[in-house]
Amino acid sequence: MASSLNPRPQLSEEVALHIRDLIMNGTLRPGERLRLEDLAAQLGVSITPVREALLTLRGEDLVELQPRRGYVVAPMVRQDIEDVFALQAELAGELAARASRRSTADQAGELARMQAALRQAAADARLAELEQLEFDFHRLINRTAGARKLAWFLHTLTRYTPARFYSSDPAWRANMISDHQALLDALAARDPDAARAAMARHFTDGAQRLVKHLDEIGVWHEGSSQ
Repeated sequence: MASSLNPRPQLSEEVALHIRDLIMNGTLRPGERLRLEDLAAQLGVSITPVREALLTLRGEDLVELQPRRGYVVAPMVRQDIEDVFALQAELAGELAARASRRSTADQAGELARMQAALRQAAADARLAELEQLEFDFHRLINRTAGARKLAWFLHTLTRYTPARFYSSDPAWRANMISDHQALLDALAARDPDAARAAMARHFTDGAQRLVKHLDEIGVWHEGSSQ
């Protein structure tokens, strides 16, 4: 699950990505204090990019700055997770539908090669390679759609997708391969409805897996919508 944009991130963006993933997968819990020095030491960076990253995450309402405590993880609400993934599914589905009308034989061949590489990386549990291939697969589809603004909005939303949480799950890997194949079949048939449905199913599956995991480890803020 990825967007069509992949600029080389700044160090503070890499730190923000790391912390964001830890928050989204529940490793960092709501209310947990985030000490700049500890994070900098863990990541092997100076305090400056950590401070910049936390400012970014504060703007995203993932962390809060509290008097006498500093930065803490913000409360997490199930509905927020479901809303983010619903928006991802809507945008990604529209991009897939448009791509089905524009896909060329060369693009179809490249997607098929990526799918074969993904299948092998998933079978071998080569997680970093799998994550990059998954990103590249979706990036090509989104570029094929020819809708730069929609792709940019999707890129913004997919920052909240904890990639390693998914890639380390064998069941997700199996579903990812089957979802991709359904999408490839829809693109080959130039069927926008089937392409939209396959892509939406891919994101819906991701939402359900993440919510179930967060349910099990009990991260939801007391009094939040359950």
